[in-house]
Amino acid sequence: MLADLLAWANLAVRWLHVIAGIAWIGSSFYFMWLDASLRATPETPKGVQGDLWAVHGGGFYHKRKYLSVPPDMPAELHWFKWEAYTTWISGILLLTLIYYAGASVYLIDPAKIALAPWQAIAIGTGFLAGGWIVYDLLCRWLAHRERLFAIVWFAVLTAAAFGLVQVFSNRGAFIHLGALIGTAMVGNVFLVIIPNQRKIVAAMLAGQPVDPALGKKGKLRSVHNNYMTLAVLFLMVSNHYPNVVDHPLNWLLAMGIGLSGAVIRHYFNEKNAGRKTPIILVNGIALFVAVMFLALATTPKPAEAGIAVPAFPEVQAMIGRHCQTCHSANPTHRGFTAPPNGVAYDTPAQIRQYAPRIYERAVANHSMPLGNETGMTEDERAKLGAWIKAGAK
Repeated sequence: MLADLLAWANLAVRWLHVIAGIAWIGSSFYFMWLDASLRATPETPKGVQGDLWAVHGGGFYHKRKYLSVPPDMPAELHWFKWEAYTTWISGILLLTLIYYAGASVYLIDPAKIALAPWQAIAIGTGFLAGGWIVYDLLCRWLAHRERLFAIVWFAVLTAAAFGLVQVFSNRGAFIHLGALIGTAMVGNVFLVIIPNQRKIVAAMLAGQPVDPALGKKGKLRSVHNNYMTLAVLFLMVSNHYPNVVDHPLNWLLAMGIGLSGAVIRHYFNEKNAGRKTPIILVNGIALFVAVMFLALATTPKPAEAGIAVPAFPEVQAMIGRHCQTCHSANPTHRGFTAPPNGVAYDTPAQIRQYAPRIYERAVANHSMPLGNETGMTEDERAKLGAWIKAGAK
């Protein structure tokens, strides 16, 4: 019963996380586009950056951005904050439900460092808190040197990625890197953007001068969030890509893909501002392709060459020992009430059907069994690979 409830809790929180994340990303992309699309005309009032007319859903919209105090404060002012808060809160709940409650399976890799669950959790939460502190300090120290900030922050994230994969399971490391960036992003909203906006509104209502630095600081943090978004999206779904997550250079590939996303995002920001520079998009795509070829060139070759092809009963026994606790119509592994992704290895036909998947996960990338908690040996992986390469007969 408890396992069933946990499975439904996982589903509910994950669904909430996806919905809130879509709303947050959508509003971020929209307001970056809106800011870049505002145009001033001879009729634009003083103190207004520009106007934008848009049509959507059968209606017309008139947008205007004030650089100073509007003539009249509206009775109702919409704040964009709960999308960010809900995304982070639901993400932390998922991190707790999956990676902390199941630390021995999803977070700890005994082949790297033997940690007690509480130690792994302490390291993970410390990374998240420390990441925000370092990011915020860099923003304060390098507020007016945006390019230098970008270089230093990227170097910090690269060091964090390298450090995380030395301590945690590959999957746990990637999710913590994504959570670290997400924490910096929500910290921007909760601790800088919204408080500054409240100070601006309070000053306006009191008839006091508004400090323009408040708006500039909030805008800078909002731009940072926009450029980090695509990297977070990749890291949050990265467990679907064992060819990256379980690669020997996984930390470097993750940073290359993240940088590629930031470059591509920059192209669209420039395009929205009316500056068409397709070379930026080409560079972003070229960087992604370079990461792909680096991964292909440095992927270790499976060790099944020269291994005698085992008989199917031996293969079936290995699958039973290492895979069927999860991948079965009736899983016996704690926390599983159904086979992951509906993939079961209960019958010979199912094992042969999913042989390519088994090869990818257990032989080529070593991402299964999770955390190698069953102790699958290299010899077993090689035998399994030899059987699959021979036609899985």
